Amino acid sequence: MPTVKFLTLGCKVNQYETQALREQFIREGFIEKRGKEPADFYVINTCTVTGKADRESLYLIRRSHRENPFGKIVVTGCLAELDKDVILGIPGVSLIQKNSEKDFTVSEVVGKLVNSNRREGQNKFTKHQPYAISHFEGRSRAFLKIQDGCNNRCAYCKVPLVRGNSKSRPLRDIIEEAQRLVKNGFKEIVLTGICLGSYGKDLNPRKSLIQVISKLEKMLGLYRIRLSSIEARDINDALIRYMRNSKRLCRHLHIPFQSGDDAVLESMKRNYTHKYYVSLAQRLKKQVTDIAITTDIIVGFPGETESAFNNTLRLIKEILPLKVHIFPYSDRKGTFACRMQEKIQQKTILERKNRLFKVSESCALEFKKQFIGKSMEALIDSNERLQNCLWTGYTSNYIRVAVKSKTDLMNAFISLSLKRIDKNFIFSKLT
Repeated sequence: MPTVKFLTLGCKVNQYETQALREQFIREGFIEKRGKEPADFYVINTCTVTGKADRESLYLIRRSHRENPFGKIVVTGCLAELDKDVILGIPGVSLIQKNSEKDFTVSEVVGKLVNSNRREGQNKFTKHQPYAISHFEGRSRAFLKIQDGCNNRCAYCKVPLVRGNSKSRPLRDIIEEAQRLVKNGFKEIVLTGICLGSYGKDLNPRKSLIQVISKLEKMLGLYRIRLSSIEARDINDALIRYMRNSKRLCRHLHIPFQSGDDAVLESMKRNYTHKYYVSLAQRLKKQVTDIAITTDIIVGFPGETESAFNNTLRLIKEILPLKVHIFPYSDRKGTFACRMQEKIQQKTILERKNRLFKVSESCALEFKKQFIGKSMEALIDSNERLQNCLWTGYTSNYIRVAVKSKTDLMNAFISLSLKRIDKNFIFSKLT
């Protein structure tokens, strides 16, 4: 039987799309290989959100070719959309499927590789059933893609260039997919998209994110619904009220703010201010008990002064996020920011990144301290040290917890008393 290996970089949407491709290949009789085992086919799902992502994507292509010089390498994902010439310059690449062509069928791919010497598909694809998954390899929580693309045009972001405008999945398809996942044992579903808050605005009749959540909440066997990421301007009073009253919607929001300085935010073409974000965080914390906020920050955006960076540090201290994902600025070809002057030196970017990391870790610690001594429910998703029976998982508000038990707790919801903060977890006891 032919073998295939999947390598994925980037966001939850990419991970979802790899799972959809995985299920296609397995249905056609392929055997999946993992680790260092060579495979007949390699499907590499790339990312291009940063310069580092570009480099890592190209590295995976080269490594796959070294692993099996005779293997067929199929490159897809965001890097493949605009950088095909760079990819084709790497030995071993057999086929490029652009992001717009990612929902290929196995027969299309194999047919092109076996019957043609072309390295890039030129024919229009036959229309077929869109992405659909029933499982999620290696995870206790399943990602469910409900939307793709983005209508925003942030100055630094290449994603709209490689994924296009916002496109929503029909609500019926989402519900059917969720039913398959729950039937296969998944108790938590993470709703995923490039711009989640824009869901349904392009449908006729229009739908909303709340409509998706409310439908899923009625599903027997589904205990938790989590939102992957949502823009500040897409969090309205209706969503806050829904989260406050919901028994299943997780009390955690990932809200990218990128900078805490109004001048930088304007240059980034973000549509809010420092004051707006603080006000939003205060409303959320006042109305939704125990809510956690996580966020993204870009360090060293062109024109970011020391004063502007300090405004970002101040914002973090005001918000007390549970986690800050830090991205050193890198030029993305085709974006407005790439053409901007006043680029920040790499030495300064690294220094600011380190300072931001220390402040964000301190704020995360302060946030976690609020929960010591409290009882919370967690979904266990991994076994860190089998010999010590240490099980780990997440609370509704995305705190990573650990508990010792000789009982198999995998994929179980358990009640815990949070006791002691460690670097990676809050150690807890069963209640």
